[in-house]
Amino acid sequence: MERNLKSLVNKNILLGVSGGIAAYKSAEIVRHLRKVGASVHVVMTKSAEEFITPLTLQALSGNRVSTELLDVEAEAAMGHIELAKWADGILIAPATANTLARLANGRGDDLLSTITLAFDGPISLAPAMNQAMWGDERTQDNIKKLETQNFQICGPGSGEQACGDVGMGRMLEPLEILDLFSYSFNEGKMAGKSILITAGPTQEPIDPVRFITNRSSGKMGYSLAQSAIDYGAKVTLISGPVNLEPPSNCNFISIKTADEMFEAVMHHVNDKDVYIGTAAVSDYKPAKMQNNKIKKDGSNSSITLELEENKDILKSVSALKHRPFVVGFAAETNDVIENAEKKLSSKDLDLIVANDVSKKEIGFDSEENEVTLVTSADNYLIERQSKKKVSNKIIEFISERIND
Repeated sequence: MERNLKSLVNKNILLGVSGGIAAYKSAEIVRHLRKVGASVHVVMTKSAEEFITPLTLQALSGNRVSTELLDVEAEAAMGHIELAKWADGILIAPATANTLARLANGRGDDLLSTITLAFDGPISLAPAMNQAMWGDERTQDNIKKLETQNFQICGPGSGEQACGDVGMGRMLEPLEILDLFSYSFNEGKMAGKSILITAGPTQEPIDPVRFITNRSSGKMGYSLAQSAIDYGAKVTLISGPVNLEPPSNCNFISIKTADEMFEAVMHHVNDKDVYIGTAAVSDYKPAKMQNNKIKKDGSNSSITLELEENKDILKSVSALKHRPFVVGFAAETNDVIENAEKKLSSKDLDLIVANDVSKKEIGFDSEENEVTLVTSADNYLIERQSKKKVSNKIIEFISERIND
């Protein structure tokens, strides 16, 4: 991956394709965007469909290609306003002389131009046209107008054109365009890093209808996953059952039991730079699951449930020969720092995040948290604030340690 393209990791990119012979290069642009980890939606003008089919770009992007402004089916799913809200950046390649004129004058008479009017983020244009059209005074006036409106102009280049002419107007090559486009975004401090995060509770079955679990909501783990994505990391999130939507642009794996989480972690951890174990994994599970529902027959007022210890996921990851930077969580109700320090040592962790779950305002299901980052060298308190802000500070702390 080119260094500059790291800023495109996890970004939602809307690629606009207008009607020029260079439209065939848009397929290569989609391929490169997907390769670096961006999500892509393609919007085509009517004339673009004469040069490349929507089906081609749909297959490459993995998303339905949008072509019509007044499309009932599209508006019911992801219409022009939703596409504008979804996108982190817009790239129009090729941008024909007609498209440049439309945008320079604030037209909104097709889907692509309408989306640009509703979008408040960075827009880049890759001009492509005959050299005479590029040199025309009206086109140059439109370019100047677009530049004053903060559109980024990527190119054009000079060379032999499809019509046989030689001169300015040829669309830049896909990687040249993406290199320029990538400067629209800040490169995240975790760009190029791969992170595995576990979140939520596990459920250990007693019989077909009952299980042992805990009160973990998964909010902290999901928030950390989003923060890591925002910092440019490629994230794999393994989660127990929660009532949360996983972040977009992550590899999401759903599990139920501690054994399933152990298997998923050990399968995915080998190529990761960081492992963050926020999941509240059950320490014990029933020694034997009953095949049928345990009935209450009135003869006994109590039952005995035999438990056995689950595998220690954190310790297993720490013991790997080529281990990632390992982060654990300690949800404690007393002697928080002392217990966290013991866990840091016994499980051979690089960092442990300790919090006092006995406090309702920062405990389970709360929207805020206060944690202490404990390492073998020092402790760092992150005072009470939203879990999003706490997550950002934790990811920032980790990035400093692994990028030293």
